[in-house]
Amino acid sequence: MKRSLAGRLWPNATAVVLFVAFVFPVYWMFSTALKPTSDIISEDPVWFPADATFEHFGTAIDAENFWTLVGNSLTVTVSAVALSLVIALLASFALARMRFKGRRGFLVTFMIAQMAPWEVMVIAIYMIVRDGEMLNSLVPLTLFYMVMVLPFTVLTLRSYVAAVPKELEESAMVDGCTRPQAFTRVIFPLLAPGLMATSLFGFITAWNEFPLVLILNKDAEAQTLPLWLSSFQSNFGDDWGATMAAASLFALPILLLFLFLQRKAVGGLTSGAVKG
Repeated sequence: MKRSLAGRLWPNATAVVLFVAFVFPVYWMFSTALKPTSDIISEDPVWFPADATFEHFGTAIDAENFWTLVGNSLTVTVSAVALSLVIALLASFALARMRFKGRRGFLVTFMIAQMAPWEVMVIAIYMIVRDGEMLNSLVPLTLFYMVMVLPFTVLTLRSYVAAVPKELEESAMVDGCTRPQAFTRVIFPLLAPGLMATSLFGFITAWNEFPLVLILNKDAEAQTLPLWLSSFQSNFGDDWGATMAAASLFALPILLLFLFLQRKAVGGLTSGAVKG
């Protein structure tokens, strides 16, 4: 009994320590954003803001071009994720269900593309965008972000498609569905967990991307939130409250998306798997 209790205690204690280590910086960021300036600069740390204030959030929101950059980030990120999902759905179905010459080589190419750092291509990317006269445009950012997340999306969705029994698809086709109808009515609802995981990964990757927009978009109104956040500290000096508020606003969409996708992911596990 004692040995069994000790065997359960150590993993749980380790999990609690890791949880606190990962969550505490996020808590400190949000709590600092809510503290008045006197608590922030106090020599004694204030762990819980007793007199919460939203003044720092107002300072961050009133910063120059904030809402323009929010729109740019949302436009680029959502467009890149949507494009990658559409392409990846078709590619993953072909890789999982069809047999064609060069299939293994195609998979290896995607794996290499996933492992290779895209920074090695930054000079070529800049020259292509410059020669195409598309600097300070959101279109190249959208396309390159889509390319960045596409290999992971294809490989992940392929595993989910391969896990769906072929008998479900064949039964739908026996009942009169065409192959595209069988995919949309039977397979697609079962891919919800994979779609959620890849959407979240793609959103985080595109939302946080910094170097590419720094190189391609020098115009302040054509930039995205990561650049705005990096320049916020230099513009506002030692205003740590406003800096933490800006960082909180930047992280908030990812947290909300994660909570939404986590709540919705289970809904598509068995939807469409049973004929009513």
